[in-house]
Amino acid sequence: MRIYVDSDACPVKDEVIRVAGRHGLPVTFIGNSWMRGLDDSLVEQVVAAEGLNEADDRIVERIGAGDIVVTGDVPLAARCLEKGARGIDHRGKVFDPNSIGMAVAMRDLMTHLRDTGSVTGGPAAYGKQDRSRFLDGLERLIRTMMPR
Repeated sequence: MRIYVDSDACPVKDEVIRVAGRHGLPVTFIGNSWMRGLDDSLVEQVVAAEGLNEADDRIVERIGAGDIVVTGDVPLAARCLEKGARGIDHRGKVFDPNSIGMAVAMRDLMTHLRDTGSVTGGPAAYGKQDRSRFLDGLERLIRTMMPR
């Protein structure tokens, strides 16, 4: 099991490293730029080429069954699930075969509502409760995926 992080806008990098370290899991951060402060023996950093979906494509190329992706990008999560992985967003929402269809539908609906001007705001500000939900969600996801 490896954790892949869609790292460019990820607010929980330190939390991923902390939880992964407790379980001895390797982590790969993939984004369009090099990130400082990710120095850990379990961490690999991959810088993708500039361009739309380049980082996403690198994640999908590498991820496999039994891995985890940390991303807020629902289409990326869906692509990873197709390869047998699981996902979690930075607010602790788990993406699995039972939830991904609804997540894709909600994303599409919200995109439509924003495009038509019916919804003009974005998501609520990221707070302590979101960070706590993420930590709890990642811990539970890892435990359910680990071989017994």
